[in-house]
Amino acid sequence: MVTDPRAFALLAADWADLYRRTPTATPFQSHPWLYSWWLSYGRPGRLRLYLVRDPHGRLVAAAPLMLVHRPLPTLVPLGGAISDYTDVLLDPDPGHGPPAAAALTTALAAAARTALVDFREVRPGAAVERILDRWPGPWRRVTDSVCLELPALPMEELVARLPSAKARQRVRAQLRRLAALGVERRIVGPDDVDRALRRLVELHRLQWQGRKVTGEHLQPRFREHLIRSAGPMVRSGTAVVTEFRLYDEIVAVDLTLKSPSLTGGYLYGAHPRLREGKADVAVMLLDACAEHTRAGDAPGVLSLLRGDEPYKHHWRPEPVVNQRLLLARRPTAPLLATALADAHARRHGKRLLHILQERRGKERGTGGGP
Repeated sequence: MVTDPRAFALLAADWADLYRRTPTATPFQSHPWLYSWWLSYGRPGRLRLYLVRDPHGRLVAAAPLMLVHRPLPTLVPLGGAISDYTDVLLDPDPGHGPPAAAALTTALAAAARTALVDFREVRPGAAVERILDRWPGPWRRVTDSVCLELPALPMEELVARLPSAKARQRVRAQLRRLAALGVERRIVGPDDVDRALRRLVELHRLQWQGRKVTGEHLQPRFREHLIRSAGPMVRSGTAVVTEFRLYDEIVAVDLTLKSPSLTGGYLYGAHPRLREGKADVAVMLLDACAEHTRAGDAPGVLSLLRGDEPYKHHWRPEPVVNQRLLLARRPTAPLLATALADAHARRHGKRLLHILQERRGKERGTGGGP
């Protein structure tokens, strides 16, 4: 178990080697993302990295966790709420995988005697599911966020999947309009990533000015994390930064994350001038993201990441539900029961809120109420 952030920094090469060998890993499990997140969001004395090495010293398993008290003592994955997926890294090799999974399970099971282990936003098929088969205590699975996924196809084939001729015509007209406006896109090189990401954050703030926005995206710590992690991720091929120019001005910047299992647009900033010019920013970004999926041997899926927003459903995506995995031992079983009760209460509250919002919307539409 590693608790020293300086030792975490020195793990970059070993971590990258294991990350490349874990086929289910997403960019949110890469070393640049997690270490940068720790620098922005970690708390002194709370780092808990559980590492397994083979007899030759090669890293074959890793669980990047942090101890929190909220108010229950809990081990949670690094990456927090700004990461769309969490997981462990496990060598899939038949010779290394089973003993590595067994050793990691033993380490986590020992830790779970004093703290609940709580993996949020686990993608189906994630490596951590191999821990469940060996877990020596009580554990539960509950649903978490919905992610929407498209096949990794060129833009024209994504357009062809749309349900109606009218929808296909509209998207093709939007693509022609972007070309007519003169919007040009450029992949940003590693040396220009810092500058481009600062412009992204600036445009993101501008596009949401006066509207409801995810508050964390406007915080200095988030900006620092994004800029700090993006450079190494671009160099390793786990991120692509794209600039969109109009009349030599950068009017949009997009950060797309990549791994063998998926490619997904994480965050963008777009100048309001684009919408004023009747440019469909969503079409523009999806066109660029679809191009990124072609730049690799195993592009996986084109993920729209977390969120069940109606505009995403226009593309006929496949809904994939993330899981929350709660693992305990006999001494921490009461913590598991408390966490489950809280999760069910929150889900019930969200369902009631959704029903109320729908009812109010109908009342406004019919004049039946305030």
